[in-house]
Amino acid sequence: MNSFPILSLMLAVPLIGATACLFANAPRARQIALAATLVDFVLGLVLWSHYEVGGPQWQFMERASIFAGFQWALGIDGIALVLIMLSVFLMPICIGASWRAIETRVPEYMAAFLLMETLMIGVFTAQDLFLFYIFFEAGLIPMYLIIGIWGGKDRIYASYKFFLYTLLGSLLMLIAMLWMANAARSTDIPTLMAYNFPVQAQTWLWLAFFASFAVKMPMWPVHTWLPDAHVQAPTAGSVILAGVLLKMGGYGFIRFSLPMFPEGSAQFAPLIMALSMVAVVYTSLVALVQHDMKKLIAYSSVAHMAIVTIGLFAFNRQGLEGSVIVMLSHGLVSGALFLCVGVIYDRLHTREIDRYGGLSINMPHYALLFMLFTMASVGLPGTSGFVGEFLSLIGIYQMSSWVTLICTTGIILGAAYMLYLYARVAFGVQKNADAAAMPDLSARELALLVPIALAVLWMGVYPESFIAPIRADIAHLEARLAQAKPAGDARLTAPRPAPEATIGGPR
Repeated sequence: MNSFPILSLMLAVPLIGATACLFANAPRARQIALAATLVDFVLGLVLWSHYEVGGPQWQFMERASIFAGFQWALGIDGIALVLIMLSVFLMPICIGASWRAIETRVPEYMAAFLLMETLMIGVFTAQDLFLFYIFFEAGLIPMYLIIGIWGGKDRIYASYKFFLYTLLGSLLMLIAMLWMANAARSTDIPTLMAYNFPVQAQTWLWLAFFASFAVKMPMWPVHTWLPDAHVQAPTAGSVILAGVLLKMGGYGFIRFSLPMFPEGSAQFAPLIMALSMVAVVYTSLVALVQHDMKKLIAYSSVAHMAIVTIGLFAFNRQGLEGSVIVMLSHGLVSGALFLCVGVIYDRLHTREIDRYGGLSINMPHYALLFMLFTMASVGLPGTSGFVGEFLSLIGIYQMSSWVTLICTTGIILGAAYMLYLYARVAFGVQKNADAAAMPDLSARELALLVPIALAVLWMGVYPESFIAPIRADIAHLEARLAQAKPAGDARLTAPRPAPEATIGGPR
């Protein structure tokens, strides 16, 4: 299977589908988009089944020279594998969520989603520095169009804000990439991950990449584009934005900042901790006072992704593994929560929390699934949210008990705003007759939400199936970071011992 160009095929299928959509009418475009995303999902399952856990770090490698030294270089490790699976799992669900919600310019909408799938998979498979940059930046274009054309009434403002924030940060990253390629005489990402850049240069290179990845995560205080983008985007746009696009920032830290600039990462670890701790508490408090359901979930995303950055810069195995699992869990759970909001928005055309109440009476299936995703968001044991947060907190505690205390405070606040949201929507008195008359989930809506629910429970009950593919890659990353722990920081050089009974089985 390693000799078969499955990665190129996974990139080609949605691209061909996008082209076909542009020449089809609306019903046919929907069918083409669904078929293309399902084919890519099946190819993802083939990729997962043939990935050799404990084998070579880089698998399914493809290399071809194009021109002027530029290479078509693809390959994956375990971390890229799980993020690709997240992408191909969510994309058919996004097409299904748009089946009736999008009625104008349907072929162009479906083509934009399929193009975005190609670019997302390209980000996670690229093995060449500039190929990665092309995929990373080109992904802005379809999401910009999705928000700007099919979004809400303030969609133009939100789309421009999204585009400018993410583009400006990435220009610095491009300059850093040019310097790196010249210094290392290579654009091969695995080669650059093992290359020792001068310590003084690492400071500036790290900052250049940080400017891009911090916006993409997004980290406080460059997070302000996210609530606007989520509120204005159509439901499927919010699902893929929260589910996959935000993970590109975390993937960038894992693939570039930490292994390529370990000394720079150690130097700026206190900055990451400070910004992330503010984000955990501040955005949780902001979420508590929101009246718009989408905006509340958007602010919760900033808080959850802050746990990811703290775990990554804890520089230990549990923190790194926990951060990857939090990214996967957040991709599933936040996507499902946005779908839940979209279900009732399609019926009542409002996201105001106070317009609902008592939906468990007339929409029991909806209330049950909404409760499951709410519990997963707050980290209930047995769901995916618990696994990642527990591992991350173990890793963070080895570094600092004070940082752990603040992170735990954010988790408690997360339980407060999510349970408060659920109580106001699903329980209480049915104040509005139109909300009380809404029908329960249709077969199509159940087909969208049930697979995510099963994945959330699977990850919560048997996390080893998701941790096993990434374990060796996390070990390589931890070994690379070990040489860069600052000698003067006792928290990093002499971590307190962690409990041996960690999630995922014996190491």
